Amino acid sequence: MPLIESTPATLALWAVIGYLLGSIPFGMVLARMMNLGNLREIGSGNIGATNVLRTGNKTAAALTLLLDAGKGAAALLLARATTGHEDAAQIAGLAAMLGHCYPVWLGFKGGKGVATFLGLLFALHWPVGIGACIAWLVGAGLSRISSMGAIVAAAASTFLIMGLGASRALILGVILTLLVFWRHRENMRRIKAGTEPKIGQKSA
Repeated sequence: MPLIESTPATLALWAVIGYLLGSIPFGMVLARMMNLGNLREIGSGNIGATNVLRTGNKTAAALTLLLDAGKGAAALLLARATTGHEDAAQIAGLAAMLGHCYPVWLGFKGGKGVATFLGLLFALHWPVGIGACIAWLVGAGLSRISSMGAIVAAAASTFLIMGLGASRALILGVILTLLVFWRHRENMRRIKAGTEPKIGQKSA
């Protein structure tokens, strides 16, 4: 039974909460706490785990990955548990993804959203999350390119949602996939040109 009535005000509230959770730039926070330098001046300048790895600190990169995934999952699961409504949960999750990609604290210049995307898939329906992670591992493992893994995982996610019993999340899944593609448009151009850096390699 729903705990809170699903109203426009409730959905708007969870959109704000999701956005604020998603906008926490854990990569930059950890880099500063661990004296790793300014991520904007390292590698690709991105705030995600892949660029944190370019500092040479694997612990910081792993923590960034977990925290960025966790904030997406937390936004969705908190909204679901508090309201009992899947629409509020999905809106909170989408807002968390947007918060990571376009955080107000960083002039709306955030990360690519891959970890947050995967965390959201786990929270939506854990088999989909596992499938997307396997797709990422295959794409990244064969190419040694992190962004290739992200593109493969995003492309696979819609089919996983349809095939693994999570069709109620199909619209959200499509939106998230398109957002991942959009955030990786420059990476796709570099992959095509053969200039995309390998995992752990500094960007040109």
